[in-house]
Amino acid sequence: MTTPTTIHLRAETKPLEARSALTPGTAKELIAHGYDVRVERSKQRIFSDKEFEAVGATLVEEGSWPKAPRSHLILGLKEIPEEPAFPLEHTHIQFAHCYKYQSGWKTVLSRFARGGGTLYDLEYLLHPTGARVAAFGRSAVSCLSLLSSPTLFSDPDILMQWIQGYCGAALSLKKHLSSHGLRPITPYPSASALLDDIRPSLMDAPSFPRIFVMGALGRCGRGTVQFLHDLGIPDKYITQWDIAETSARPGPYSEIMDHDIFINCVFVSPSADAAISPFLTLPFLKEHAGKRRLSTICDVSCDYNNPQNPIPVYTQATTFEKPTVQVEGVEGLDVISIDHLPSLLPKESSEEYGKDLLPWLLKLEGRESEEVWRGAEKVFREKLKELEES
Repeated sequence: MTTPTTIHLRAETKPLEARSALTPGTAKELIAHGYDVRVERSKQRIFSDKEFEAVGATLVEEGSWPKAPRSHLILGLKEIPEEPAFPLEHTHIQFAHCYKYQSGWKTVLSRFARGGGTLYDLEYLLHPTGARVAAFGRSAVSCLSLLSSPTLFSDPDILMQWIQGYCGAALSLKKHLSSHGLRPITPYPSASALLDDIRPSLMDAPSFPRIFVMGALGRCGRGTVQFLHDLGIPDKYITQWDIAETSARPGPYSEIMDHDIFINCVFVSPSADAAISPFLTLPFLKEHAGKRRLSTICDVSCDYNNPQNPIPVYTQATTFEKPTVQVEGVEGLDVISIDHLPSLLPKESSEEYGKDLLPWLLKLEGRESEEVWRGAEKVFREKLKELEES
């Protein structure tokens, strides 16, 4: 009798990360197709332990994955905690954020090299077209105003970036409209609830804020602008820049300073030949301290550890627990830089993501002959080689 392939869903450890790579529904499907599904207990996951148990999954203790048999496939979403930095022996399926030379990328990959484990990065599960097989964001969009765009719904990669911009704009407005700053954020049950939470404060404000959107024509920028429109903010209060404006002259750009909110939706490749002029710098902010209207920066790209970061005025990501960080030496200017913005809508996001991911999870048993899985492993092997040569 063939031993079933075991998928071990680990509990997320990132604060307020309530999304899940598996839902009770997708777990049920996997079990029906002969997979052994083990689910770590979790108090912060949007789905309860009992929901997974009810569909036949085996509950195991939170954080037990390191002691699981090496043959078990460890499934999660966000990165594994950096400490303790023991070698990784298992096959891991997750977003690792270590292929684009992010801070600490060598440390992450070296753990796999030392342990002999394998990484299937969810970001690199790709169709032959290059589009991701699954990405977060579809459900949030489905109840908003871009239903007329078939392209948006057909490409999960576009959806993910769109919803990042949408949620980034939401937190920027929420922070601007609050007299006490941005307090810890808890997930919303739906995108409509997100809008309903912010709209009353906006309507009570004496005037609309002035908002500068950088990268407004891209996927993320379009999501940002759409949220502002959904709230009813007129175009005259929204400055939209893209490559036409930034290529006309180098930054920093004083125009940004004349706005209440600056939302950056531009991702810059970390490779040296992709360097661009910074949009803002610390010396520039300090030099124009008396002429600044700007009080909030939202870096949706969350590129603080990118050597080509176009907003080199902060050095850390923020979280839903602590959503802002003050720009050092610049009073009254805060940055929002959260790298998991779709977590604002965890149930809808998880259900739709799980639906997209399920067909590929069902092929894990024969992944050696499946192009999507082979492609992700190829990228991993290439990065390991790069690590060895560095």
